[in-house]
Amino acid sequence: MLCTRCHQFEAAPDGVLCAQCAAAPQVWLRSPVGLGWATVVLLAVAAAVDLFALGTDLYLYDATGDLLASGAGDAVRDRSDLADVLTDVAGVAQGLMLFVCAVVFVIWLWRVRRNAEVFALEGHRKARAWVIAGWVVPIANLWYPRRVVVDIWDASSTGEKPAGHALINAWWTLWLISNTVGQVLYAAFEEADTSREIHDSMTQIMAADALDLVAALLAAALVLRLTRMQDEKARRGPAVPLAV
Repeated sequence: MLCTRCHQFEAAPDGVLCAQCAAAPQVWLRSPVGLGWATVVLLAVAAAVDLFALGTDLYLYDATGDLLASGAGDAVRDRSDLADVLTDVAGVAQGLMLFVCAVVFVIWLWRVRRNAEVFALEGHRKARAWVIAGWVVPIANLWYPRRVVVDIWDASSTGEKPAGHALINAWWTLWLISNTVGQVLYAAFEEADTSREIHDSMTQIMAADALDLVAALLAAALVLRLTRMQDEKARRGPAVPLAV
């Protein structure tokens, strides 16, 4: 009979695993549902913070526009000062949510990677350590995390063939764009000194915050989909090969 884990090699006469799977470190399924929902909720909060940031961007854009049009009256200066405060608050909140979401997302990713090794021991092109290292190692962080997620996705698919990677590709593309283009757009705002420069740079900041918002929503959709796939596959139980 075939090994009940990899379904590729003959199991030992007195067991259900082949020699390769029996010698491999034991990894047990652990439910990803709780961590998955926690990650989705945090990403939703991050998206709400990005939406708040978009509102503060628009408010600062209007305030600086009024400052340029009607001069530095008391009411206009008060609006401009309030807009500056709200923009700073939004920036701090975005940074905090980025850190929290990154930590919880990586913990969730580690959980689903371990589960994926139970579903399919073979087929993971990167060692488990790259689940964490892939985000921080320069150059590698441009594609290693996506490769790790693709391998987890394929191992967790419930159909005869792995599900398509459109959602993964959309998430990863937006993540790269929001991090690379976003840094360039924020740099222009940081260098702005005059009201005119701040006013002109706000359109770029709004574009950067909109990218962050969409990236957070796509990440939440990815976490939700992959968590459901693993939960469904775990509930089905191990596949039993047909007798020949």
